[in-house]
Amino acid sequence: MLRGLGTVVALPFLESMVPAMTALAQTPARPPLRFGAVYVPNGCPIPYWMPKEGMPKGEAGPLALTPILQPLESFQRELTVIGQLSRAGGAGVTDHAVSSAGWLTGAVAKQTEAEDIQVGISIDQVLAKAIGQETPFPSLEYATEDFTGYIGGCVPGYSCTYMNTISWGGEAAPLPMEINPRVAFERLFGRAGTPDDRRQRLHEDRSILDSVVEEAGSLQRAVSAPDRSRLDDYLTNVREIERRIGRVEARNSSDLEYAAPVGIPESFEEHMGVMFDLLAIAYQADLTRIFTFMTGREASQRTYPSLNMSQTHHDTSHHGQQPDKMAQHAKINTYFTVLFASFLERLRAAPEGEGSVLDNSLIAYGTGMSDGQAHNSYPLPFALVGGAGGRMRGNRYLIAPEWTSIANVWVSVADMFGTRLETFGESTGRFEI
Repeated sequence: MLRGLGTVVALPFLESMVPAMTALAQTPARPPLRFGAVYVPNGCPIPYWMPKEGMPKGEAGPLALTPILQPLESFQRELTVIGQLSRAGGAGVTDHAVSSAGWLTGAVAKQTEAEDIQVGISIDQVLAKAIGQETPFPSLEYATEDFTGYIGGCVPGYSCTYMNTISWGGEAAPLPMEINPRVAFERLFGRAGTPDDRRQRLHEDRSILDSVVEEAGSLQRAVSAPDRSRLDDYLTNVREIERRIGRVEARNSSDLEYAAPVGIPESFEEHMGVMFDLLAIAYQADLTRIFTFMTGREASQRTYPSLNMSQTHHDTSHHGQQPDKMAQHAKINTYFTVLFASFLERLRAAPEGEGSVLDNSLIAYGTGMSDGQAHNSYPLPFALVGGAGGRMRGNRYLIAPEWTSIANVWVSVADMFGTRLETFGESTGRFEI
């Protein structure tokens, strides 16, 4: 840690932290293993996502990238796509609420619009209990849409709670998703304060790192050249994130017509980018090893002017099988994949051990719904990215047996992290990855 006046800044792992002549210094240190999950709402047109079948059922084949996956081309060696997965409940349960609630839990949400919600613990929280206790934050839960106004029943028969999060600490324990980059930043780096305190800081012409700059300088002079470069890059990234958040705050505070809370970017792309940056630096500094990121809420009414589209995301997903409208929906999904690829690039550019942070991570990416037109539960768009510390290889298209529950994948993911689960949600076995 670098300590300043009321501030503590976590550091990435440096070679110089290992005492000379110790066993750890003389043998390769095993970097931490990490898990993340990035959720995209409203499904996607399957022909634009799913590779064509080119091998027998249940076997692996090389991956041919489809339009939505094309932005991940530079990560093909780390990318595995799994076909023929189904969400919890199978064909008999079709709705937005069960899509988000069942993605990481592999369970069916109880049908209720009241407070007696019930679904199941999510796989991220299973892993947080196993490996998250070694870091300051067992897990981080981020999102981009304000869910606070959604209470009661948001879709017929289901509580809004099921659509407000993808992370569950237990059957009736939904975890809140943080959407404000400033709040997320302060939680990571300890610069706490009231909303009034934060507004006052808009007038301060200094960075959070200024209070630790002297100690940082002393450290940089004492470490090796590779560590010095790594430390400089890391601190530069922290300062850049804070600068971007401050710029957004200043712009939002001066725009009386803009109702967004201070610190939340007006641009969706900027909002996604800064939240991804915070997650990347939290991984790099080992502040957490588990995260979930809900890029949008199911039935999201967000529009994407940068794509020259006037319809909302939800309306676009109901394309009526019209080719031009399906292409528009695919355009939104591809946009999300482009933003996700930028995050992956940050992880790959962060050196760790003999590889990168991405090499030691496993990131799940996908949706809890198949084609948004009919709220289908099968087949789910689903991919895994990262080396998982040498446990995963990429450039694969795996075809599961028809209607394989996504819970079967989560059971195998738990195995990869040293957590043996006999069952999870509605699992019927293990789908080996």
